[in-house]
Amino acid sequence: MSLREFIRLAEQAGRLTRVDREVDRHLELAAVAADLDGQAVLFRRVRGYDTPVLVGVCSDRELIARSLGVERRELLAALARALEHPVPPPLVPDAPCQEVVEPRVDLDTIPILTHIPSDGGPYITSGVAIIRDPDLGRNMSFHRLMQIGPNRFAARVVEGRGTATALAKTGGRLDVAICIGVSPAVLLAAAMSPPKGVDELGIAHALRPTPLVRCKTIDLEVPAESEFVLEGRFTGEYAAEGPFIDLTETWDIVRQQPVVEIQCITRRRDPIYHALLPGKSEHKVLMGMPREPTIFAEVSKVAECLDVLITPGGTSWLHAVVQIRKRHEDDGKRAIEAAFRGHGSLKHVVVVDEDVDIHNPADVEWAIATRFQASRDLVVLADQPGSSLDPSARHVPGQKTRTDKMGLDATIPWRDHAGRLRSTEERAEFRRVKYPPSPLL
Repeated sequence: MSLREFIRLAEQAGRLTRVDREVDRHLELAAVAADLDGQAVLFRRVRGYDTPVLVGVCSDRELIARSLGVERRELLAALARALEHPVPPPLVPDAPCQEVVEPRVDLDTIPILTHIPSDGGPYITSGVAIIRDPDLGRNMSFHRLMQIGPNRFAARVVEGRGTATALAKTGGRLDVAICIGVSPAVLLAAAMSPPKGVDELGIAHALRPTPLVRCKTIDLEVPAESEFVLEGRFTGEYAAEGPFIDLTETWDIVRQQPVVEIQCITRRRDPIYHALLPGKSEHKVLMGMPREPTIFAEVSKVAECLDVLITPGGTSWLHAVVQIRKRHEDDGKRAIEAAFRGHGSLKHVVVVDEDVDIHNPADVEWAIATRFQASRDLVVLADQPGSSLDPSARHVPGQKTRTDKMGLDATIPWRDHAGRLRSTEERAEFRRVKYPPSPLL
């Protein structure tokens, strides 16, 4: 499903908002989009541009599920299957993303947004970057890109991940293709963290057909139905990147980051620009939800995992709730340890039983209140590798962020305070008592 097909899907579902009044890409469009957060919004008139701007592609789990051809309740399973069984995408000779080829690059012809007055500059936030690691092959990921010239960006490259690893092998010089206006399947795949050497474009193709085409000026393949493709190269130079708001809705720090120079732009004849609003619903869903299948996969190795949620209250990055069917006494603690392996940036995790609705924060809190004892069920891991997005963590330039992590086993305790193993009947007493159905209804 291309971005255009997604727009038609959203419109048919009554989930697309059109803004017909003219807006400015500098601050105004982002402000309007923030007021409409949680919706897919198409801005049809951007001052000085013929290109419409779409915001909110991945802000609604129900719509994401429909775009993948599954029910919402099947979404985690669909992502987990694609992660486990990627399918090599086909290569096509011609593609919509190359209807127009612009060898003379001027980034100012694209409506790149400035979101907040204190932003370091105009930012591309929805672009997926495709590189080729000399040893591991093709890799796709997100990098926010701050425009620093008519053909240059400062790219935020997180230390220790795929692009940073490849750059270390190549002396900082590496071809890169930045794709804007891609399908939800490509967006989700780019946000996943599969094992090293697994091609994210294969994950995308397993989710939904994703044909590829070769770039015009560099040796890389890109989704054929992209709206824009920026072909370029990491130059080996560094420039200040930031400040910028991130998932935590707090300011990320200014860092010296790699420079990308664009040498060719290919696009559709009438392209649509996808803008991802930093810190808002689409950013949170898109970055958090693709981590759920990796947690699910790791927990499933040690316990019967039923569901996983990266929670909005935990900035859709730092907190998770894991639902298991408890078969052994220590399954809760084993699930906690596995969840941290499944998402390295996870800071706090709560594990609950199958009778707890993990999508209802009050239900999760009830489980903590009625089943958890800190002296018995709390797991604290001090001085662990953490997320650079956490403003309370310990940050040292050039080093991996360090943080303390906590897991809460809020499953039914199988032993009493004297250490005696409770019977099945006694454990059942921890479950909610339900009223019988009303005879009047």
